Amino acid sequence: MAVWIQAQQLQGEALHQMQSLYGQHFPIEVRHYLSHWIESQMWDSIDLENPQEEFKAKRLLDSLIQELQKKAEHQTLFVLQSTYDRCPLELVRCIKHILYTEQRLVREANNSSSPGGGLLDSMSQKYQQINQAFEELRVMTQDTENDLRKLQHNQEYFIIQYQESLRIQAQLTSLSTLPLPDRQLREPSLQAKRATVESWLTREATTLQKYRLDLAEKHQKTLQLLRKQQTIILDDELIQWKRRQQLAGNGGPPEGGLDVLQSWCEKLAETIWQNRQQIRRAEHLRQQLPIPGPIEELLTELNGTITDIISALVTSTFIIEKQPPQVLKTQTKFAATVRLLVGGKLNVHMNPPQVKATIISEQQAKSLLKNENTRNDSSGEILNNNCVMEYHQTTGTLSAHFRNMSLKRIKRSDRRGAESVTEEKFTILFESQFSVGGNELVFQVKTLSLPVVVIVHGSQDNNATATVLWDNAFAEPGRVPFIVPDKVLWPQLCEALNMKFKAEVQSNRGLSEENLVFLAQKAFSSSGVSPEDYRNMTMSWSQFNRESLPGRNFTFWQWFDGVMELTKKHLKPHWNDGAILGFVNKQQAQDMLMSKPNGTFLLRFSDSEIGGITIAWVAENPNKAGERMVWNLMPYTTKDFSIRSLADRISDLNHLLFLYPDRPKEDVFSKYYTPLLIISLMISLLSPLINFFLFIPAAKAVDGYVKPQIRQVVPEFTTAPPDPTGGNATYMDHAASPSVSHPHPYGIYPPASDPMLDGDGEFDLDDTMDVARHVEELLRRPMENQWIGHTQS
Repeated sequence: MAVWIQAQQLQGEALHQMQSLYGQHFPIEVRHYLSHWIESQMWDSIDLENPQEEFKAKRLLDSLIQELQKKAEHQTLFVLQSTYDRCPLELVRCIKHILYTEQRLVREANNSSSPGGGLLDSMSQKYQQINQAFEELRVMTQDTENDLRKLQHNQEYFIIQYQESLRIQAQLTSLSTLPLPDRQLREPSLQAKRATVESWLTREATTLQKYRLDLAEKHQKTLQLLRKQQTIILDDELIQWKRRQQLAGNGGPPEGGLDVLQSWCEKLAETIWQNRQQIRRAEHLRQQLPIPGPIEELLTELNGTITDIISALVTSTFIIEKQPPQVLKTQTKFAATVRLLVGGKLNVHMNPPQVKATIISEQQAKSLLKNENTRNDSSGEILNNNCVMEYHQTTGTLSAHFRNMSLKRIKRSDRRGAESVTEEKFTILFESQFSVGGNELVFQVKTLSLPVVVIVHGSQDNNATATVLWDNAFAEPGRVPFIVPDKVLWPQLCEALNMKFKAEVQSNRGLSEENLVFLAQKAFSSSGVSPEDYRNMTMSWSQFNRESLPGRNFTFWQWFDGVMELTKKHLKPHWNDGAILGFVNKQQAQDMLMSKPNGTFLLRFSDSEIGGITIAWVAENPNKAGERMVWNLMPYTTKDFSIRSLADRISDLNHLLFLYPDRPKEDVFSKYYTPLLIISLMISLLSPLINFFLFIPAAKAVDGYVKPQIRQVVPEFTTAPPDPTGGNATYMDHAASPSVSHPHPYGIYPPASDPMLDGDGEFDLDDTMDVARHVEELLRRPMENQWIGHTQS
């Protein structure tokens, strides 16, 4: 609901406060007529303290006038134009104040903590509170500025009067040189005048001291609010942004831009600097006119506090906008970007600082945070590791872009226990030095990247990614580098795995509850079928990626990563379509398929092979009439799909009819068939009497050669057509599956001990592919002879 609608429903004192917001400076009629337009504008995107933003404010004023011309009287237009035409930023300030106050009144009336209902859609409740605090700080800072000017004026007048008292005293002293009658004549009036001036000076000195103490107390309150606001922005908002940035490394949603955070930090910097200058001016006034009292200690304390606040702001806002890769391969180019969020406001860019990047170990990072002397140690050598910060006028950002860094060498530390090189963490240290206020304050700033794992070969990438995933998922803010829990609850790990899977596969279809139960069964070698069975179970790092799964030579993570890689490279569309169940074991597949008609199949990830997927289908048992069984094809891997896609392979196998539970396979996979295969299917359907062979020539090529097509078959489910030349039929010939459409001719099949089957009754397609390659070689002959030879082979 719009804010204005709710604001009009306020009652009592709240309604009176709302109505008092309006007047000649901004008529309430304008708010009423243009309520939707006013609430749809991004007022907070304009920095009121930046004169360069005035053109944005002027554009908004012009738009407001144009909108108002459609609905309001000319008198109202004239009032707004005459009031704000020369200072459009004041219009923005006025409307922001109105909106903030209305929202606060509505929120208090609703007594609701929800960031939704009475707030502008574009602003959250927390953002409103932050902006409201900035408005309070602005008012407080302006108030102390006015008090400081008043104090300065009074002190200057006091000094004038003090000089007057000195002049009177000099006159009285000079009377001693005059004759007695003259001295007696003039002395009483001078003494009376001196007494009056000294009495005023005494009173005014007390007043000045009170002014100074009052001003110091106001500065104390301002600094308290400043510190509170800075804590919210740096310790809450900025830390949350860094946490989002870390989770984004695991595939979480993007951390978001830094523009809002920078605008807040710049407002903090500006407000802090204004108050710091005020405190310094107050100190100068005290030195100019020393008056005994506690003010000296107060000003010293204030100056120390404000310096601490600005130091914390500067050092905390030197951040890494773009992290270096967390799996870092030696001799490989990489990039990173660091940014100083307050660089523009503090004019750091006037003397652009240089940033240096160094790789350091976990132990060196710990020593650095303890302020221990690391003797400029590093754990390797980075090329192109120096960069000058550049100021971008259009965006107001001060940043350094390292575009061509390369890790030349790495120096590893002694490993602990069973720790492997892919578990050793390093970090990139970025450091710089610059001054503000004309070398008034000098800052040495440092920031650490997210932990990186250094590898020297691509085969280490899998295990290095596991280390990074675990660290990103379970690191706690403010930790000692780079401590993570050794054990985590299974639901926490599920969240991390699901996030990573969706990002790697680039799919909105994540891991279902059933998928996660399957993963739990695999991880814990358990048979529990309910998510509740695993709710309170913990998984250690060793279980995750140090110890092999029972009966396997790979870890849980290595198996899961293989699934992600296969799906990302070859199965993404089928996963998105829901065609791949994937996370189903062999026994589950059998139980699911045995209740379905022959020819029903499903796709599941291989239990026994990393990055493999298999087809399970139900058909008749050729060795026992009337009995059905579930068959499992030997797993396909990336190597297989680089030769022929999953959809084409499924199309090749005519005995596969329905994707579990009952979807015709053509409805699911036909849109992914290669065009040549579609032609083949049409021929096979329309010309059942044509001897349809493995390879079908494509269009005639320029060089006179025919492009061959490889097709797979499963020998046990292929009918051999008669050979017109009298030769032996090949098992690569393609026909309908007898297990589906012709259940009676099973006598033609070889025994179950066929060499094409492994010990579990699964098919090995290596021989199939050998034959395919042999025929492909034959087809490389010129086309004039090839077609005839092919039809007779």
